[in-house]
Amino acid sequence: MKIKLIAVGNKMPDWVETAFKTYAQRLPRDCALELIEIPAAKRTRNQLADKWMEKEGELISKAIDSSDWVVALDVLGQNWSTEKLASQITQWQSKGCNVALLVGGPDGLSSSVLSRANQKWSLSALTLPHPMVRVVLAEAIYRGWSVTVNHPYHRE
Repeated sequence: MKIKLIAVGNKMPDWVETAFKTYAQRLPRDCALELIEIPAAKRTRNQLADKWMEKEGELISKAIDSSDWVVALDVLGQNWSTEKLASQITQWQSKGCNVALLVGGPDGLSSSVLSRANQKWSLSALTLPHPMVRVVLAEAIYRGWSVTVNHPYHRE
């Protein structure tokens, strides 16, 4: 299984890229984590956020394969504990398909992208900066995987 983190935004600070790569490289090939960056739509004063989100949504949709299990990160999604995430990883692996985790831009994900999602996940009720979300996701995926294989990284 491959987990694709499809995230709006590029040109992240070095610390974000370093931290993301650190956790992604720790994962085995059967639970690989890959980052796909989608450029943010150009924001202008004369357009509504819906237009930006639709432009970003079109690019996100192109990065999703038809066979992918799609998980949208959304404030209205379910909160998962580490153990619940570990259970999700096990379920995703048993489906035999790749997983696409979707992170929208500053205005969120378009309605068309949200409707494509098989699941919606909320990392936190807090608003997190987009660079931080990448790091938190990578660490959470690594921690969840470590639970599934009884690796000592996660201590209860």
